[in-house]
Amino acid sequence: MIPSHHNLTYHLIVIVISAIAAFVPRYFPMRFFTNRKIPEWFNEWMKYVPISLFTALVIKGIFITSDYSLVQDHVKLLGNLAIYGHASQIVAAILVAITAYFTRSMAASVLVGLVGVWALGLFL
Repeated sequence: MIPSHHNLTYHLIVIVISAIAAFVPRYFPMRFFTNRKIPEWFNEWMKYVPISLFTALVIKGIFITSDYSLVQDHVKLLGNLAIYGHASQIVAAILVAITAYFTRSMAASVLVGLVGVWALGLFL
């Protein structure tokens, strides 16, 4: 079967396969762990997974380019201090971390991050 923009059967097959691919990885772990006692050490360990994944994505976005090389852009600040990477994003990430630490608010953190990247992008 050759894919076509007007082939309804092809699109329905793609939708069904995509639905199955999205459902299976969610269903089987839930089904497997429903009747089992999960060790406390595993629950403690799993608490760190979301923040570590988020950190890896943010760091990659700031310091690594799309061809997986280090960002060579830099901005000179205060004499000899140079920031390598996307300077506005680095400073905004620091502002977001400070905001998140003191407010514990996702909305405030996102707002500070967006405004920070925008405002610092104008100046750096």
